[in-house]
Amino acid sequence: MNIKIITRHFPANYGSILQSIATQKAIEKLGHKSQIIDYIPKNEYGVRGVLSLLKQKKEWNNSALKKFLYVVLRSPGDVIANFKFSRMRKKYLELTPRYNTKEELRENVEPAEIYMTGSDQVWGEIAGGGYDYSYLLDFISEKYPKVAYSASFGKIDFSEEVLLQYKELLSKYKYISLRELDGVNILNQMGIPNLGQVLDPVYMFNSEWWSRFIKKERTDKYVLVYQIHANKDIEEYAKKFAKEKGLKLIRIFPLLHQIFRGGRLAYLPNISQFLSYIKNAEYVVTDSFHGTSFSLIFNTQFINVLAKVNINSRIYSLLKILGIEDRIVTEKFDFSIADRKIEYNAINKKIDDLREKSYYILKTIIEE
Repeated sequence: MNIKIITRHFPANYGSILQSIATQKAIEKLGHKSQIIDYIPKNEYGVRGVLSLLKQKKEWNNSALKKFLYVVLRSPGDVIANFKFSRMRKKYLELTPRYNTKEELRENVEPAEIYMTGSDQVWGEIAGGGYDYSYLLDFISEKYPKVAYSASFGKIDFSEEVLLQYKELLSKYKYISLRELDGVNILNQMGIPNLGQVLDPVYMFNSEWWSRFIKKERTDKYVLVYQIHANKDIEEYAKKFAKEKGLKLIRIFPLLHQIFRGGRLAYLPNISQFLSYIKNAEYVVTDSFHGTSFSLIFNTQFINVLAKVNINSRIYSLLKILGIEDRIVTEKFDFSIADRKIEYNAINKKIDDLREKSYYILKTIIEE
């Protein structure tokens, strides 16, 4: 089969590119070919991308001077990050030509036997708010099969208007599988048939497979903090936790404006370095879904310090399935969680079983 995939492959973060790599490799493992539709809307990169993010920053959005400062301070880091992630995408992904608008998608995307919505938060809000129904393949003729593997809404609260639009577009899919239980519930409430929950694509491969990307293993001892959301609780927790354990703190940060959050800085590591940091850490402190996921894959002890349930439902869903919700800090400086070691033999067995089920569903989606 020749499959075209639309997913959130382009944001300058590690989860986006790693799930894209895994999606393509899982399809390849089943004996099929795929390309990721290189769709990058104009308002999500460059200065326009920064201005889109600014709309959601209330503290920077109340004066012309603050708006100007935000753009000046944010833009250089975004340029560097986008350049580096662009190189990684070209190295690891099979991409179509670039498209920036729905009109370009509608007029120029080459025919395929199947069109797939891939993983990540494809059905959530985009930068600047609002929704982009391109990720529901509304630009593809109904004569072509549409499927979704491990798609995510990213949150649980939607307006009635958005849900009605989703219902109309998703009813045109032949098969849908979701990454989170919350997503399954949303579709069930809309009466949309679905194949239930599957794993995020990164779980389709084990630690040995992912270790092939690592060129040099780290041998030092450290606490790693990988933070996605602006949340001072995780910054304070990571610093005090590392001190409590007598370990140095290393912080992965893809953007320059995060430089003041504390810890020895690992600025924009490549994929090899990123995976090595997680694999070899004594502990990972994170609010990231994929930071959590790769900790699980590499059997690294981890701690989740989360902000709002609404934006972290995917982590709650994942930990609930695996029976380890106790990895989430519920009291501000509770370090006792580190004393409760994750028993990975049982976790690995659960992931192996879920991986087998997920491959079966992916095979069904493609070949039936």
